Amino acid sequence: MSEEEIPKVDVSERGAKLPDGSPQVMDKRLFVQLLVFDCPPGQTDGIVEKLAGELGSRGARGVIYADVNAPNGIGVLTYSENAADFVEKVRPAIGASGPLAQRPGWAMLGRSYSQGYENDLQFWLIDRPKSVMENTKWPWAVWYPLRRSGAFAKLEPREQAAILREHAIIGRAYGQADLAHDVRLACHGMDAADNEFVVGLVGQELNPLSHVVQAMRKTKQTSEFIVQMGPFFVGYAIKRVAP
Repeated sequence: MSEEEIPKVDVSERGAKLPDGSPQVMDKRLFVQLLVFDCPPGQTDGIVEKLAGELGSRGARGVIYADVNAPNGIGVLTYSENAADFVEKVRPAIGASGPLAQRPGWAMLGRSYSQGYENDLQFWLIDRPKSVMENTKWPWAVWYPLRRSGAFAKLEPREQAAILREHAIIGRAYGQADLAHDVRLACHGMDAADNEFVVGLVGQELNPLSHVVQAMRKTKQTSEFIVQMGPFFVGYAIKRVAP
């Protein structure tokens, strides 16, 4: 293959053009990780306090959830623009926090991404996801991975856009009503089960988060092109961590 035939690779995020017509390009994104653990009976509260202190002292940011479906379970959600923080900060903090047994198959790791029409990349890729995860008025959360079929990737861009628009309109309606707010992440190549996306739904109450999942089942994307969803982690924020 000649040098001329080698495609140029661009991993930057791109949004809508600025008012002066110049391109909007940013080489930043937010990485988000959810790890799920089971604590020994009777030790959960102490481990949560210790873990929050260890994370904060290392400069990590995140949320610790009580696992609604497991009496001794917790979810540890952390996020950073630097993926190395999960190894250099989060990993040692967990190791120093007590007897935590990681639940196999429940780890989720993704990155915020642009779709090309965002009017403010900094807001949509960094600021908005943080504000959703950090909002103390929204303690409930449902996090889950998903994978679409290869057939979706073969559709024409216009048909893909129409399918995604149906999905987006439903999500926007729940957001504007302050019922459910989403964090959408790409996880291609970062997920052990070959999932493509991680979705977080966050809000004041649990019922609307379940309701929006139900509403999405009727869309063309979910009913025809989603081949795998879950596991679903349902959590209630019990500790927020900041440096």
